[in-house]
Amino acid sequence: MKITDITLGMLRVPLKTPFKTALRTVESVEDIVVMLHTDDGHIGYGEAPPTAAITGETHGSIVHAIRHHIAPRLVGEDVADLNRMVGLIQGAMANNSSAKAAVEIAVYDLWGQLHRSPVYALLGGGVPTLTTDITISVNDVATMVTDALAALDEGYTALKIKVGKDTATDVTRVRTIHDAVAGRATLRLDANQGWTAKEAVRVLKELEQAGVALDLIEQPVPAHDLEGMRYITERVNTPVMADESVFAPSDVTEIIRLRAADIINIKLMKAGGITNALRIADIAAAHGMPCMMGCMLESSISVAAAVHVAIARSEVITRIDLDGPSLCAFDPVDGGVHFDGPHIAVGDAPGFGIRNLRGLEAL
Repeated sequence: MKITDITLGMLRVPLKTPFKTALRTVESVEDIVVMLHTDDGHIGYGEAPPTAAITGETHGSIVHAIRHHIAPRLVGEDVADLNRMVGLIQGAMANNSSAKAAVEIAVYDLWGQLHRSPVYALLGGGVPTLTTDITISVNDVATMVTDALAALDEGYTALKIKVGKDTATDVTRVRTIHDAVAGRATLRLDANQGWTAKEAVRVLKELEQAGVALDLIEQPVPAHDLEGMRYITERVNTPVMADESVFAPSDVTEIIRLRAADIINIKLMKAGGITNALRIADIAAAHGMPCMMGCMLESSISVAAAVHVAIARSEVITRIDLDGPSLCAFDPVDGGVHFDGPHIAVGDAPGFGIRNLRGLEAL
């Protein structure tokens, strides 16, 4: 099975409601889709969201990176030599992690098709079901409470609450949601780098003293501030999770060395694809550090890949934040992974099981 052509498309899917964090507000998924075509008629699918505030990538940069740096290296290559394919992708250029991830996901999709097996089975197996949390966007307190209660009605038992706009309001948000859900859901906070270290300690201690038990606080300070992360980790009971601070396996090693966090959030778009995501999980597992599998604002194309990784490394990936498809107004994918509210299920189709995409605009 050899690569003969690489084509790109634009996927636009409106969100059910605007997605609001301390960094940005988004109203629709608008992602670049990559399709790898082979000499025996197979297609491998991958996807990359433009997340300039985190990865530094835009639609234009993703398209340029794939067309002019990554794709020329892959035409004529044999999918069977997975390690070579991954090396060609990762060595094509520096950075551009989402562009690399999209192409690498498509390669793994073809690799699974080549071996007539779901990717998770080739990566180590596991039980092909997961349960995800759901994001509660930053909003006025009443709206966030309404959204939290609606999530409970839909069957979610873990809520990821976006904070980081204003610490006083953040405390009110969390305490009010905590009282409203009355122990019916696990609460996770995500500050998206919106606090200082001292603000984070003050907020978390206030919440802890008020009896608000949190599963974790995600990336409370800027990504580069590992000392600030360690300052928080040493002073609060709430587990601290590193997200934007972790792109590469070396970042995990440094966080472990500094004892700067308790949990690692793995995202394919930060890691540059599946291979580095697996390495991150394995390093964390070797040091007894649990992980979450997360996603950017992505459709069920690339989230399917994250699901397969999470299943294959379920012994260390103990938390799931793969709600991107559930936030979308519709699923543009035929086949693939099945998302039903908090429940995620994988069939036995080869690769990632994607048969067709609807509404894709050619680029």
